[in-house]
Amino acid sequence: MTLQQIQYFLKLAQELHFWQTSEKLNISQSSLSRQIKSLEDEIGIKLFERNKRNVALTEAGIFLEKHWGGIIDEFNRIQRQAKKIDEGTSGAISIAYPGSIAFKYLPDLLKKIDSNLPDLKIELTEPTDQNHEKLLLNYQIDISFSRDRILNYGITSLKLYTEPIFLVVPNNHWTTSCSTINFKDLENEKFIISGLNHTTFFASTLRNIFHKHGFEPKQTLESDFGGMILTLVSREMGISILPYSFKFAKSENVTFIDIKENIDLFINWRKKDRNSVIEKVVTYSKIIGKEFY
Repeated sequence: MTLQQIQYFLKLAQELHFWQTSEKLNISQSSLSRQIKSLEDEIGIKLFERNKRNVALTEAGIFLEKHWGGIIDEFNRIQRQAKKIDEGTSGAISIAYPGSIAFKYLPDLLKKIDSNLPDLKIELTEPTDQNHEKLLLNYQIDISFSRDRILNYGITSLKLYTEPIFLVVPNNHWTTSCSTINFKDLENEKFIISGLNHTTFFASTLRNIFHKHGFEPKQTLESDFGGMILTLVSREMGISILPYSFKFAKSENVTFIDIKENIDLFINWRKKDRNSVIEKVVTYSKIIGKEFY
């Protein structure tokens, strides 16, 4: 029994179709059939009920899919962890970040890192609605910048700074001539914002803002990407709510109006991580954070 055979079994258990599975595994259908038959013969267990039309897991197959699947997930996690440890000695790190910090904070940090660690290889990823806690614990990323603190005994979470949240409108919008704004007066405006059904902290913040002011926004367009939102606002297709960080995008025909709400930025990393580069990046992150706002 080989690891490859188990992986073939798990893929077939997921697809329940020999041709589709062989296509996704990039092997011939006959090779897949031989591998599955060899696995069944070796362990002495029938894994699939199959005929010309259908493929179904046996009860034993269902049991093994559940338990082998967990073992393979753990195997892959350990392998990723070993790779991170090895890369740490040669200088590599993976960073997840919210799009809002891409215009000022993150470029400043990357410049600081490049000045001090010029040979460091950095992989950047911008998950829009993914669990940063899970990505860290699974060793898919090494550092997470997030708008909320991650509460997990295996993760250190540190607040870097607090910044205001702004109403973002076209320059000719009626709010730009007002000394003060009653947020309730925006009830009939068209909003271009992140999906309020998403699980991100910023989506939760938006829900709280609208709930506090007693109305549901009219969403004509929905996007998790602030750069796109700014472009649409500048084209006078609606208004939005975004963190202060987006002011550094320097978009034309947009005005930022303070609505007296704030949001934080946190840096998160695994405790007792053996990648020595992480500690240095955390130090630089704190330095840039003190200079940001």
